[in-house]
Amino acid sequence: MEGTAGPSRMEMLAVADAVAREKSIEREEVLEAMEQAIQKAARNKYGPEHDIRVRIDRKTGDIALARYRTVVDTVEDENTQLTIAQAQRIRTNAEVGDVLIDPLPPIDFGRIAAQTAKQVIVQLVRDAERDRQFAEYKDRVGEIVNGLVKRVEYGNVTIDLGRAEAVLRRDDTLPRENFRTGDRVRSFIYEVRREQRGPQIFLTRSKPEFMKALFAQEVPEVYQGIIEIKSAARDPGSRAKIAVMSHESSIDPVGACVGMRGSRVQAVVGELQGEKIDIIPWSADTATFVVNALAPAEVTKVVLDEDQHKIEVVVPDEQLSLAIGRRGQNVRLASMLTGWDIDILTEEEESRRRQEEFNTRSAMFVEALDVDDVIAHLLVTEGFGSVEEVAFVPLDNLVAIEGFGEEISEELQARARSWLEERDAKLDLERRKLGVDEAVTTIPGLSLPHVVDLGRKRIRTVEDVADLTSDELRYLLMPVAPDKTIDDLDNMQPGEIHRLLRGSPLDNLEAEGIVMGARRMIYGEGAMAAPVAAVAEGAAAPA
Repeated sequence: MEGTAGPSRMEMLAVADAVAREKSIEREEVLEAMEQAIQKAARNKYGPEHDIRVRIDRKTGDIALARYRTVVDTVEDENTQLTIAQAQRIRTNAEVGDVLIDPLPPIDFGRIAAQTAKQVIVQLVRDAERDRQFAEYKDRVGEIVNGLVKRVEYGNVTIDLGRAEAVLRRDDTLPRENFRTGDRVRSFIYEVRREQRGPQIFLTRSKPEFMKALFAQEVPEVYQGIIEIKSAARDPGSRAKIAVMSHESSIDPVGACVGMRGSRVQAVVGELQGEKIDIIPWSADTATFVVNALAPAEVTKVVLDEDQHKIEVVVPDEQLSLAIGRRGQNVRLASMLTGWDIDILTEEEESRRRQEEFNTRSAMFVEALDVDDVIAHLLVTEGFGSVEEVAFVPLDNLVAIEGFGEEISEELQARARSWLEERDAKLDLERRKLGVDEAVTTIPGLSLPHVVDLGRKRIRTVEDVADLTSDELRYLLMPVAPDKTIDDLDNMQPGEIHRLLRGSPLDNLEAEGIVMGARRMIYGEGAMAAPVAAVAEGAAAPA
């Protein structure tokens, strides 16, 4: 076929080559876009109902234009189908299923057709370019890139990476960091998403991964894998901690990351606008790791609670402010670094708290079991914390206490069980007076004293319990003043809530189990899919 009117055949190939070079996409993709553009213009001329196809010769630039029709038994669309009788008049050996190709004369691009063809080419080339960008950058997640600031809008920075544009959102910049058009920026690719408007490349300078990648650039041992950064935590622009370990005993991981006269770490600090960085030796022993993470504070004692993933750290009185850090920064970063919930107490606080617990438990046993101080002190010293433990522990555990014989142990258990029965009878009577549904007493993990305590605060149905979050439940069961409500939690910072809830009789896992148990009673097992902290969100909080 002769070429269409317009640019010469070789000119079309030259244009395709130029576009392919300029946009860094394959020449074949550009030629396919041109074929679709010419095909659209041809269908506009002959009618969109026809199956018209275009082929550009890759060597000569010749454009072949043809109509395609399929041979069928029964014609449903005369524009794309024909009967076998009609087909055999054109080609005698035609059979059902064959496709007849009718060459069409070259078309003269009018102004509208040419414009349409141009739009199709531009769009298809743009789509091909987006696919190329996505394919290239999705494999570069985790890399540091350099770019130029193209524009700044509402704190979000658009950065030209040369072959694509990326976004550095306000939350991913450092505090007090201002960018102007033309500034050169180093950032970290942390996500690439395919979206309707093209691939979206998201950068960050505030996430811990950026700092880890900077150390990999500055410290050859990290890049080579000899030294591993096990974890990192940042308060962007202010302070950071990284935990490092060496896979070769002869190499000091902290010294290697610091560098001669601090040259390596200072290079990272400079890029992060002066952010102070603590480099800490990682340890497989949790207690040792937490002690290292709290540096420069000194730690005298560590108590782990693996079930709650909490750790209690005791420091000398004069070290408390250093361990906590300005606005709680040091302990917050140490907690993020280690993944443990850290409570810090001074030696004096720990001693006072333990003495208070000892006195409180002793007084409880004296009153409930009608025993003297000596027996009460022995029970507390042996680790008994409640009347229930005395009542239902195996008898041998009591007999094993020095000075307790079998007779005394049996009497203690009998008194404990009798006291519990009397207490529960009084509590159940109060529950009924408060109007608390009996079903609330069947929620797993919720004791009768807790049920009555909730009833006093107008939590009186299973639905009321199910609507609570775990923090709200823990707060309601604390010995708080009568005028306090869970609405007070809305005005507190997470750190304040955490410190306040230390006094709750429930830990977080116990509270979550109770709330989830209530939800299962109402909604069935499907309630497991709903986050404990989210179900009550937006609902009116009980007083």
